[in-house]
Amino acid sequence: MFDDINRELKDTVQSWWPRPGGWQTLQFGHGLWKDDYLFALVEWTGAPACVADVSDSDIALITGLGTNGERWQAWLNLDNAAALLTEEPEEVDDVSLWMGTPEFDEAVSRKRAELEVEVPADAGGSLAWAVAAGMPVAVAQQPRIEEMLRSRETFVEDLFSTLLDELGFPKTTEPSPEPEGTASSL
Repeated sequence: MFDDINRELKDTVQSWWPRPGGWQTLQFGHGLWKDDYLFALVEWTGAPACVADVSDSDIALITGLGTNGERWQAWLNLDNAAALLTEEPEEVDDVSLWMGTPEFDEAVSRKRAELEVEVPADAGGSLAWAVAAGMPVAVAQQPRIEEMLRSRETFVEDLFSTLLDELGFPKTTEPSPEPEGTASSL
């Protein structure tokens, strides 16, 4: 499926500990993931999949796709996402001088409020996706998922992993050591 990634870049892909039931998380280096991979991954596996596009471990945009083509997205670490997504005024020549000003803080607050409005729909989309993946989740879990989407972690990768746990995916398990001389590849 990832044949168009050159071998040198493929070697940088890291596999997280697997989750029982065949669920696997892969970590790609910056710039390796393409949007059309998600559709291809769902088609290839016949199972729902999601990707967390992580930026400097500070924020992530998660995109999930079900086998029915239904798609959802959610931001992790909303405060950081709001700061990143805030557009600077045209008259600003040096963004570093604008950051930290009252005007910047106000613009970030407005963007954060816009993102906040989307949290219930994002949580609902993630729950529907998890149900389509066969996870034992209930609508009653929506407040907990919303809370997760509003929370902040130093490393957004940890928040992503916890979100998958909350969506009912089996907890990660330490893989058994491979016999010497066994190699795995993508």
